[in-house]
Amino acid sequence: MFITTILPALADPANAYNQQHLYVLSSLAQVKSVVLLTDISDSEKLTTNLFTSFFDLLAGSNKSATGEQLGKSVEFHMTAILIILVDESASLPPEVIDVVVAQFLRIDPHITNGGSVKSKKTALDDKQSTLLLKELPPSYNMAKTICNTCPEKMAQHLSQYFNDIIIDASAASAEKVATKRRRFSEDLDNSEMDITLGPTEEDLRELRKVHQLLRELWRACPAVLQNVIPQLETELSAENVHLRLLATEALGDIISGIGAAGSPPPPELDPAAYPYSILFDTQNSTLNQNVLTKPSSPQPFSQVYPQAYNSFLSRNNDKSPAIRASWTTGISRILATSAGGVGLSQQEEERLVKDLAKMLADADEKVRVAAVRAVGAFNLRDVVLKLGAIGGVETSRSVLGVLAERVRDRKHNVRMEAMTLLGRLWGVAAGGLLAGDEQVISILKPVPSKILDTYFTNDLDIHALLDHVVFEQLLPLNFPPGKSKSAKLSNGTGHKSRESQTNGDVDAEAINPDKIRTERILLLVKDLDERAKKVFYALQGRQLMLARIVTAYLQRCEEYNGGVMDKSEKEIKTHLSKLIDNLAKVFPDATRFSEHLWKFAKMHDRRAYQLIRFCIAPESDYRTVVKAIKEFTKRMEQSTTAPQDLLGSLVPLLYRVSALIYNRSHVPAIMEFSRMEDNPLTATAHEMLRDISTRTPEVLKAQVQDICNYLQEEAPNGKKVNDSGAVDNLKACASFANRFAKEIPKDRKFVQAMISFALHGSPAEAAKHAVTILMIASDRKELLARELVQKCIKKFEYGSEGFVARLAALSQLMLLSAEQTNEESDAVSEIAIEKVLLQAQSPLTGSSETYSWSDTVDEECAAKCWALKILVNRVRSHIDPDTLVEIADPVYSVLLKLIKHNGEILPSEDSLPTHKSRLRLLAARLCLKLCTKKTTDALLSPTLFNELALVAQDPILAVRFGFLQRLKKYISSSKLSQRFYTIPFLFAFEPSQSLRSDTTTWIRSRANFLRNLQASQQNPKAGMVMESVFARLLSLLAHHPDYASSTADLIDFTRYILFYLHPTATEENLSLIYHIAQRVKQTRDAITPSSETDNALHHLSDLAQLTVRKFEDVHNWSIQTLPGKATLPRSLFTEIKDHAEALSIAETNHLPEGVEEGVEALVKSSMKAARSHGKKRRSEGDHHGENGRETKKAKALPIRKPPSTSTSTTKDKKLKAPKKPKARKSDASSPTTPAGERRRSGRVRSGEEGAYKERGDEEDDEEMVEGVAEWTYMNEDGEE
Repeated sequence: MFITTILPALADPANAYNQQHLYVLSSLAQVKSVVLLTDISDSEKLTTNLFTSFFDLLAGSNKSATGEQLGKSVEFHMTAILIILVDESASLPPEVIDVVVAQFLRIDPHITNGGSVKSKKTALDDKQSTLLLKELPPSYNMAKTICNTCPEKMAQHLSQYFNDIIIDASAASAEKVATKRRRFSEDLDNSEMDITLGPTEEDLRELRKVHQLLRELWRACPAVLQNVIPQLETELSAENVHLRLLATEALGDIISGIGAAGSPPPPELDPAAYPYSILFDTQNSTLNQNVLTKPSSPQPFSQVYPQAYNSFLSRNNDKSPAIRASWTTGISRILATSAGGVGLSQQEEERLVKDLAKMLADADEKVRVAAVRAVGAFNLRDVVLKLGAIGGVETSRSVLGVLAERVRDRKHNVRMEAMTLLGRLWGVAAGGLLAGDEQVISILKPVPSKILDTYFTNDLDIHALLDHVVFEQLLPLNFPPGKSKSAKLSNGTGHKSRESQTNGDVDAEAINPDKIRTERILLLVKDLDERAKKVFYALQGRQLMLARIVTAYLQRCEEYNGGVMDKSEKEIKTHLSKLIDNLAKVFPDATRFSEHLWKFAKMHDRRAYQLIRFCIAPESDYRTVVKAIKEFTKRMEQSTTAPQDLLGSLVPLLYRVSALIYNRSHVPAIMEFSRMEDNPLTATAHEMLRDISTRTPEVLKAQVQDICNYLQEEAPNGKKVNDSGAVDNLKACASFANRFAKEIPKDRKFVQAMISFALHGSPAEAAKHAVTILMIASDRKELLARELVQKCIKKFEYGSEGFVARLAALSQLMLLSAEQTNEESDAVSEIAIEKVLLQAQSPLTGSSETYSWSDTVDEECAAKCWALKILVNRVRSHIDPDTLVEIADPVYSVLLKLIKHNGEILPSEDSLPTHKSRLRLLAARLCLKLCTKKTTDALLSPTLFNELALVAQDPILAVRFGFLQRLKKYISSSKLSQRFYTIPFLFAFEPSQSLRSDTTTWIRSRANFLRNLQASQQNPKAGMVMESVFARLLSLLAHHPDYASSTADLIDFTRYILFYLHPTATEENLSLIYHIAQRVKQTRDAITPSSETDNALHHLSDLAQLTVRKFEDVHNWSIQTLPGKATLPRSLFTEIKDHAEALSIAETNHLPEGVEEGVEALVKSSMKAARSHGKKRRSEGDHHGENGRETKKAKALPIRKPPSTSTSTTKDKKLKAPKKPKARKSDASSPTTPAGERRRSGRVRSGEEGAYKERGDEEDDEEMVEGVAEWTYMNEDGEE
C-alpha cells in the first residue's frame, strides 16, 4: 500500500492527506524500515515500482494539475530511501538499474522523453534549441547521489549492465553475420564481407545510447565506472569497426569532460567582427555559462586509467580512416578543454598538439578534413597559446604550418576547409596584429602570404576559392558591420556604435568605417611577402581587365535583348559568344559558367545590368558596391527564371570585377595613413597609393583637389624641403592628369608649386612627376618648358642645391617637350656627359671589391642615372627617322660601354663598385626601353643584343633580378620582339633557387598563353613563338663567352637546352624543336662569320638534337618527320651554298666522346628533379627582397665556370670535376668575383661597337612567325 498508493500520492502537494504522506516518507527514511522490502517474496516488482515512482515524481511526469513543485525535503527523503535499498539489497533487478541510469540521459538534447536506455526516444527538433535545459533536473541529482553514495554496489551493477548490453548487441550482430555469411558465395573476399556485414541500425542505436551514458556517468560519478572503463578499453581493439569507433568517440569525450548534453557551442570566429577580439579577454572564460555543456572532468583520466588512456592515444594509427578522424576530433577536444578542466602536463599537451599536426597530413582526405575542422573548434586564444606553442604558420610540422600546407592539398574539399579556416583566423587576429602583439604576429602574420601564394598553382578551382576567402574572410564585404549605424551617427540620428558600447566614452561620431576597413587592407598588404604581394597587385590589375570585358558583355546583353533582335543578329551573337568564352576560360568548369552567362543574357534583367555596373564603376563608393552585390544576390535568388545554381558562377565573377579594394572610399584614408609619421602602415600606404595612381587614377577624382592643395603647401624651395610623402602624391596627380587633364588646377599658385618641385624636389622623382603634370595639364606647355629648361641649365654646377632634381626635370622635359628642350641640346648634353657622367666625385677607397651592390643610392649615383635617362629620352622622343641613327648611335655606344665593362664609364676606371652595378643595370633597362620602339629596336644589332643578354648572368643577384623583372614586363605587354624571349633561358645556372624557379614558372605560363592564343584563333601563329626561339637560343649560346667544345663544357651547355625544354616542350611541338635544331646545322653564322663560330653552331646543333632525343626517350614520346624547312633568321644564320660541304657537315657528328653518356645522365637527373619539384613545394628560404637582394646565401648549385683562354684547344675534363678559374682577356679593371658566385666570364668577344644596323630583325621574326606579339597579357607582377 505504501509503495503503490501512499508514496505516489506525494505527486499532489494539494492532497488533503499530504502531511500524512510526508510523514510516511520521512519515517521510512529515518527508521530505515524500507529495508524490510527485500524480505518480501515479490520484492523485485515492488522495488522496481518504488524506484520508478520516485524518479517519476521528481521528473514531474505525475505532477498535479496545479503545477505545484515538490519540496526539497521530499527529494531528500526519497534519495535516502533509495540509497538504503541499494546499500542493503544483495542484488537489484535489471529494471531498477535501467531506471537509475536513464536519469543521466534526461539532459541529452536529442531525447525528449525519459525512461529506459533501451527504449526508443524521439529526437528534439533543431528549432527547439531554446527549450533545452539550463540546469540539472532533480531526478538527475537523485541518481547521481545514489551512485556516489554507493559506488561499489553501483559499480558492480553497472558493470554487469553494460556488459549485458554490449554482449547482446555483439551476439545479435554475430548471429546475423553468420547467417549472411552462409549466403555469400565462397569466392567473396573478406574485404567485401567487412563492408557488407555488421551491426544493424537498431544495434548501433542501442550501443550509441550506452556510450552516451558513459560520458555522463564519468562527469557525475566516475567511481561507478571502475569496472566499465576496462571494457571500453577492450572495445578499442575490437575487430568490429563500429565498436572501435564508438569506443574512440566515447573515450575522447570522457577525457574531455563532455557529457550527454554534448560539447559546448564552438567559439565564434567572426572575421567581420568589430571591435576586434582581444587575445586575453576576461570574457573568454565565461562564454559557456550552461553547466550541462561546460566540459568538466572530476578526475584526471590519464592518471586514473593510464592504460586505457594510452590505448586511446594509439588509435592514431588505426587502419580505419573513420576512426582516425574521430580520434582527431577527440584529441582536439581534449586540448581545447584542457582534459575537462583538470589540466594537461606540458609533455601531454605537446604530444597531443604534434599528433594533431600529423593528422593534418594524414593519407586519407576525410582525416585531413576532420583535422582542419578540429583546429577550427579552438578559439583564438587557444590557437595562439596551445596550437602555436610549437610554432606558427611558417614552422614546418607545427599544427599551423601543416594547416598552411593544406591550402595546396590535392583534394578540393581539404584545401577549401583549410584556406577558409586560415583566412578566418587571420581576420579574427587582425586586432592583435594591429596592436603589435608579438605572439599573434609570430604565429599568424604569414597567413595572407600562404593564401595568396596559391595563385601560382594556376589551378582555376584554387583561384575561385581564393576570391571567396579574400572577400569573405580576409576582407569581408560587411566589415566593419556597424557601417550603416556609423553613417546614421554622422547625421546625428543613430544609436551608439559597437565601439561606443564597448569602450563607453568613445565618441561614436569619430568612428570611420572606411578608415577602419582601409587599415585592415593596409595591414594585409604590409604582412605579405614579395610573391604574395605580386599576387595582390596582380588581382587589382585583373579586376580592371575583367571589368572592361564585363562592361562589353553587358552592352552586348542589352543588344541581345533576351534573344529578340531586329538587326545584326549574327554579329551580336558572335561577339557575345567571344566575350562569354573569354570570361569562362578563367573560371573552373568553363562549360557550366558559359551556360550560366548565356542564361543570364536571356533573362535580360536590366536592373541586374545596372547593379553590375555599379560594382564596376570607379565612381562608386564602397557602400554602393556592397549594396549592389547584396541586391543582385537577392534578386537572382528570388528570380523565377534564374537557374538554381546561377549565383555559384556570378558571385565569384562579381568578386573579381567589383571595385572593392581600389575604391574611392578608401583613398582618403590611404592618403591619411601615408602622411602619418612613425606608423607601421605608412610605407604600405605609400606603396598602395603609387599602385592606385598607376592602375586606377579614376578613383582619385574626388580627392584630386585635396592632393593638389597638399602639394601646394608642401612645395619646396631653396630653404624648405618637401615632405617625403609628396612623391607619391605627385605620382598620383600625374597619373590622374594623364587621363583627366582638365581636372587639374591651372591657377598660378599650383603651377608655381610644380615649378618649385621641378627645381628643388627631393627625391628627384618628385621633379620628374611635377614636370609631367605641367606638360600635360598646363595650357602654357611650351612657355613653361622653355622657362624650366633655362632655369635647369642656368649656372648648373655639380653639387649645388637641387642639382639632382634639375637633372630629373631635364630628363622628363627631354621626353615630353623635346622641341623646346632641344633648343638647348648642346648645353643639356654637356651637363649630362661632361659635368655628370664623366666626373668622379667620390674617391675610390682601398676596398678589394671592384663590383658590388648597395640598397641605398648616393647623390652621385643618382645624378649619373638621371644623366643617362636624359640621353636615352632624347632618342625616345626623336621623331625624324632620317636623323635617328645620328642621334641614337652615341647613346647606344654609352650604354654598350656600361654593359660590357660592368658599369665602368670613367676613363680613369675608378668608379665606385656600388655605382658600377647600379649603372650597368640601368643601362640594360634603358636598352630594353629603347627596344620597345620598332625604329630604335632595329638599331640594336645581334652583336649588341648578345652583350645585353649576358646581363642575365651578372655576378650580383639584384642586377639579375632587376633586369629580368623589366624584361618580363615588356615581353608580357608585347613591347619587345620575339628575340628577347631567349634571354630568360640564360638563367639555367641561376644560383638563387627562388629566382630560377620563378623564371621557369613565367616561361611555362607564357608558353601556355601563346598556345592558348593560337587555339582561340586570335593569333594562329602565336603557338610557334617559343619553338622558333630555339634557333636564336643556339645562336646566343654559340657566342656565349663560356662556350668551349670540350666534353665537360658541352655537357654543361646541355643545362641551357634542358632549361628550355622543360617549360616549353610538349609531345606536339617536340618534332618542330628537333627540326629547328637540325636546320641550324645546315647554316653558318651570320653575326661574326668564322670557322670557330660555325663549328660552335654545329656542335650545339648536334648537342641539341641529342638532348631532344634523350628528352623524348624519358617521356616516351615520338618525334615525327616534318615536311618542308623552317626558315631561320637571316640576321643570325646564312645558308651553306656548297651542297657537298653541307652534306658532309650534316653527316658528321661533331660531339666528342663521352658527351652522349653525360647528356643522358643529365636528362634523367633533371627529370627526377622536375618530378620531385612537382610533388614537393620548393623551399622559400632564399627569396629575394624588393630590390632583388638575397636574404640568405644561395645554395651551391651548378654554375657556369670561367672560360678558357682558347675555346679550340681546351683539354677534356672529367665530368663533375671542379673547374679552375681561367684567365680573362678583358681589361684588369673589370671585377673578379669568386668562382662560386661567378655568373659569366668577364671575357668579351671582339665585335664592332658601331655596327648598329646590320640586319632587319623584324623581317626575320615575320618569316618564322608572322603576326606574333599583337596581344596584351597580364603577367604575375600584375603589369600589362
